[in-house]
Formats: sequence, C-alpha cells, structure tokens
Amino acid sequence: MQYHLDGYRSGDPAVHPADERVEAARGDVDVLIVGCGPAGLTLAAQLAAFPDITTCIVDQKDGPLEVGQADGIACRSMEMFAAFGFADRVMKEAYWVNEVAFWRPDAEGKLHRADRIQDVEDDLSEMPHVILNQARVHDFYLEVMENAPTRLRPDYGRRLVALRRDNHATHPLEATFDVAGSAPTTIRARYVVGCDGARSAVRKSLGLALEGEAARQLWGVMDVLAVTDFPDFRLKAAIQSAGDGSILLIPREGGYMARLYIELDELHGDERAADRGVNADMLIAKARAILAPYRFDVSEVAWWSAYEIGQRVCARFDDAKAGQEPRIFIAGDACHTHSPKAGQGMNVSMADAFNLGWKLASVLRGQSDPALLRTYSEERQAKAQELIDFDRDMARLFSAKPKDADEAAQFQQYFKKHGRYTAGVETRYAPSILTGGTTHQHLAKGLVVGKRFHSAPVVRMADAKPMQLGHILKADGRWRVVVFAGADDRGAPGGSIARLCDWLEQGENSPLRRVTQDGADIDSVVDVRAVFQQGHRDLTPTDMPSLLVPTKGIFGLVDYEKVFCADPAHDIFDMRGIDRQNGALIVVRPDQFVAHVLVLSDHDALSAVFDAVLRPAGKENPDT
Repeated sequence: MQYHLDGYRSGDPAVHPADERVEAARGDVDVLIVGCGPAGLTLAAQLAAFPDITTCIVDQKDGPLEVGQADGIACRSMEMFAAFGFADRVMKEAYWVNEVAFWRPDAEGKLHRADRIQDVEDDLSEMPHVILNQARVHDFYLEVMENAPTRLRPDYGRRLVALRRDNHATHPLEATFDVAGSAPTTIRARYVVGCDGARSAVRKSLGLALEGEAARQLWGVMDVLAVTDFPDFRLKAAIQSAGDGSILLIPREGGYMARLYIELDELHGDERAADRGVNADMLIAKARAILAPYRFDVSEVAWWSAYEIGQRVCARFDDAKAGQEPRIFIAGDACHTHSPKAGQGMNVSMADAFNLGWKLASVLRGQSDPALLRTYSEERQAKAQELIDFDRDMARLFSAKPKDADEAAQFQQYFKKHGRYTAGVETRYAPSILTGGTTHQHLAKGLVVGKRFHSAPVVRMADAKPMQLGHILKADGRWRVVVFAGADDRGAPGGSIARLCDWLEQGENSPLRRVTQDGADIDSVVDVRAVFQQGHRDLTPTDMPSLLVPTKGIFGLVDYEKVFCADPAHDIFDMRGIDRQNGALIVVRPDQFVAHVLVLSDHDALSAVFDAVLRPAGKENPDT
C-alpha cells in the first residue's frame, strides 16, 4: 500500500483526503446507480475513487442490508476484493470451503459418505473459496465508498417511478423517485445503471424482460444453529437421500451456524412457491428425513425462505440502438436470475459491475470514446447465458433421483469437472477492441488472453517483499503493462526491457505520451511493471530504466514498487509458462483481464492496442 506521495499525513491510510471538488450529488450527476445490492455497491465503490465523476446511488430500502441471502464468495471475487483492499478482512471473518463431501445411499439405501474431495484445485487462485454473509460484503463496500475522496454514501428510501431519456440534454436521463416521508424528487444523469434486482424498475423502463423457464422445483433454505451427529456438519456437503430428496449443506462463518438448501416437492400447474405455505418447521422436518438416521435438532433458525428454481436472462443489458450509444445499463439480478446452489449469483453480479465501472470512468474522464460502453452488454450478456446453461444442468443433476451408483455419481463428476467455473476463473472474453487474438499466446501460456490475470508469487526488488503479482492490479481504472524479461535481461541499456521503457517514456509514437495529461504522473493512465528472472539481490533500482523507477507527485518522489523478481521457491516463469528466452509483454485491462500477449520488441503492436481504446490526452469528449 502506497501513501505519503504528496506529503506526510497521519491516521488510517485507507481514508483518502476528501476532494474539494466533491459536492453532494442530488441534482445533475454523471452516474446514477439504482440499487444497493452487490452489483450496485461494487460499481459505486469503483466510481467513488474518481473525484471528477459525480455519482449518486439510491435504494428503495430504508437502510443498509442487515441479513443477506447470498453467502458464497468465489475465488475470483476474492481476487477482486483484493483490488478494493478488503480481501484480508473477508478471509479473517469467513468460513473457508476447503473440502466437499458427497453423501448418497449405499446398496442397502443407507446414507453414507461416498467421497470427500478438495474444493479448489491447487494453484487455481491464490485466494480461497469462502462463505460470508452478503451483508458483511456490503459493509466493506460501503466503507470503501465512505473512505474514498468522494465520500460517497447511498440515499435510501427512494423508489424509482419513472425514467426518461432526452438525447438533446447535457444530462439526457431523468429519473423520478418517490421518497419515503417526503415529496418526489428528480435526478438528471448522464448514465443510469439499474442494479435493482429481479423486479428491476430500470429494466422495465427499457421494455426488457427476463426470458426463460422455471424448473418448477421448490426448494427451501435456512440458516440454523443445530445440534447433530452428522459427521460432516462443518464441511460443504452434497447429500442425496434414497427417497426424501437432497440437501446442500454450507457451513457458515463463526464456527457454529450452517445453511441448508433443502429439496421440496415439485410445483404443479400455476402453483408458485408462496402457495405451498412453507414454514421453518416444514424445512426442519424435511432436513431430518433426508439426514436420517443422523440426529438433527435445530436450536435456532436465523433465517429461512422458500424459492422456485428458474433460469432467466435478458437479451441485452443496455438501451443501445442503431446510431445511438448506450446510456442505461442493467446489472446483476436485474438482467439474470438462477438458482443459488451453484453460489454464482452475488459473484456474477459483482463481476458485471466490475466490467462496467472502469468503462464508465474511462468514458466520463475523456479517456475513451462512448463506443467502449457497447462492450459491456456484449461481454457480460454472453457470460450470463453461460451461467444460465451451467445452472440448469447443476440444478437438474442435484434434483435427479439416481437409479444406481453410476447415475448417483454423475453429480459428483459434474461438480469436479466444473470446479474452475464455480470458482469464477473460467470467464473468457471473446476477441474485440479490448481483447486480442492468440498469435503470441505461446510466450505466456498460463496468462490466457481473455481470462483474468492469474497471479503468482514474486519478490519485490527494492525491499525484498514476497507478494502476489496480481495484487498490484488495483481497482483504480488504470491499464497495466506487465513485462517479463528474457533470460539475460537485467534492465541495462540496450536490452529489450530498456528499449521498450525508453520508447514508452520518450518515443514519438509512445502510447504513454499520447494518453497521459501534461503534468500528470507517467503511470496515471497506463501503469508499467517488470518481472525479472534474476534474484532480487542481483539487481538494483539505479540500474533500471527510469520508467520503472519514475519520479511522481508534487515532490518528485521515486516510486520503487514497479520492479519484481521471480521467487525461487515458486518461479512465476515456470508457473505461468513464460518464455524464458524471449520474455513476454502482457497488457492487462483495468478489470484484471488479460487483453493481449505481445512480443517485447513489437512496439507498433502495443501502440495499436491503446490506439483502439484510449483517446489522446486533452481531447474533449462531446458525448459526456
């Protein structure tokens, strides 16, 4: 964590100085976010970092969430939390899902443990798969917003009743809200993002609908404090009984509580979940039947609900039309819904917002053309459709009534096969203006173009600190260029790293010079880092190109944190398949996804990458 760049200040370094330009967002704003769920708060936390962007976030509830329904946090989401600075706090509080037990009937029909496996495969991520109440995740996001230069806070008790678009206005979107205990209010915005759930008012204003079919299967869910002799009560467990249905058992944080997803009966005709009169006692009785002969005595039900499995998704996630750039977007449950058992709802919703947030910031700050915003729906709608298809198969297999042991094992096999998907690390964006091809993928086989940057251990050269390279990828809207040096390159003049850095810093066609404002820090838009194969004691900052030890801030202080060396115990070149002889150049998007793998010496290709997405510094953006 870096601070003191523009002068010493005491206190918590996570609390940024309030920016003098910030005023309360009540009338005309750049971005209006409707909904304080995980998608809305992820987006708000990202935009709060930019004092030059005016953001307003509202919710119809009367205050912050106190008890959340979502609980599973995928490895990929934890990587994202590291970018916001609170992953360590989540890990401290959460239950870690280390292993999964599979229970099903034996030949005599008696429930038994059929297998017990590792939940997350080795080196899938540096982050664990954890369980933590959604409300705590909200708390962490709210704290990030409160500590940001904008001091962003939600406005509660506001229900959207109308949303209109006037393309001739400077703030073309007008949203009208009913306000609890007060007169209706109107907010004008450049962009509106609907993160307002499955019954989204923003989505309805666009005339869009969630499309799909319900599986007509009724499930109950409850968080309980219970006394039981079931052996795997503190393990995630998939339990399939002979004739009474199935349970997915998820231990909760704190060491005592557990969540149970409990299969109930199928719905018939026009029946809905509410028609069955499900209550907590019914869920407890059903759980006892499935877990028999094990004892299951519930001391307290902290929360319970009943729901109908369904998979639905919108055809598009924005209001874009021919000749008209998008201004209104939807994210999270507003544009895709599915069953909760795969643990993807909150995770995919946050990923939606993380994808959109940096793009909005780049356009509003004049760094990119508004056409960039079309890539949000293109990228995320395709990912949502993949989720819907996966969830449908997962729900079907979980509710299956196996006829024999081979059939019963299908769910376990499917779980193992798709473990990378449920961890959130299999998302891959198709080639576009943001994502290149695979011509040079052989230079970095483990850093796949279109997938998230897969972190690995390194040692920071200047202070010998062991760390994860991926943790340099903060949620600050910046692009990254991560260069891996060839075998004999030590950063000295004449080498590939030095030639690249000299060109980026001084070259006539340098994308850094083109996109960086006069007087701004050289890494304010594109942040360049380097990884060498030599040990950290074999290199010194004074031998590095000046771009890798730049002077920054009002005092011209040196940034010593841009150069890393391979960790001899866990060599990143071996772990990520980096070409040792030639090295590699990795372009990483602001949302931590690999945009391109390039040859170190191909300066023209690197320039073309940024020409496609970043505008020259100082050029006005009339559309914002």
